[in-house]
Amino acid sequence: MHLEDQYDKIFRYLYFHLHDKHTAEDLTQETFLRFLKSRTYHDEDRQLQYLYTIARNLFLQHYRDQTITYTLEEQRDTLLSDNFEQPLLEQIALRDVMQKLSPEEKELLFLRYVNEVPVPVISGMYKISRFAVYRKLKTILKRIRFELEVPENE
Repeated sequence: MHLEDQYDKIFRYLYFHLHDKHTAEDLTQETFLRFLKSRTYHDEDRQLQYLYTIARNLFLQHYRDQTITYTLEEQRDTLLSDNFEQPLLEQIALRDVMQKLSPEEKELLFLRYVNEVPVPVISGMYKISRFAVYRKLKTILKRIRFELEVPENE
């Protein structure tokens, strides 16, 4: 694993949680600084898990330290800019379904399908088995399909 390859993914992960570019940039830099200062987890197999753990702890600490509020307009602009080619009704339906998910479920989907984090790394972050991660993802996706009335085979 090359650290340079993970920088953008860690930034996206933090931005996903923070919705603030500057804060996400700051915490991404802090994540890598802490990673490089630590001598504990430079084992090749655990580097990715350690990076995400540091990033997760930093954004959780950020939430504890201050209250962040977002306007409806900012959320709408983000939604439309990311998915402008989809019909508006599909966006609204998907947003409604996603709002019903717990923060952990949203994070699992983001890690696995947006940042393409390997399942063993996710299982290490959450301290659950790989099979539990697979089950959780399958359950979440099944629920989304049901809510959107999408047949299972699509």
